[in-house]
Amino acid sequence: MWQPGDMPDVSPVEVEEVVAARVDEGDHDRFAHVVFPASAVMEAMISGVPCTALCGKRWVPTRDPKRYPICPTCKEIVETSGLQVPRG
Repeated sequence: MWQPGDMPDVSPVEVEEVVAARVDEGDHDRFAHVVFPASAVMEAMISGVPCTALCGKRWVPTRDPKRYPICPTCKEIVETSGLQVPRG
């Protein structure tokens, strides 16, 4: 039978939780997002490794961004930084 004094000393152990990064499925929200540097978009298209837009969206681009309006959050971030929103 177990007795309280039978337990060995146990030290706390730090555990790091690993959570898979969320990658959005294509352009389901139908916005053109802003990515810096812009070359990261082409790299993502070629390599299949997701890029991250200023608004935080992570995805592998597959569509022509000229067909969609600019993401309002990306646009606000660019304009707040004193830059101009890129046009195609």
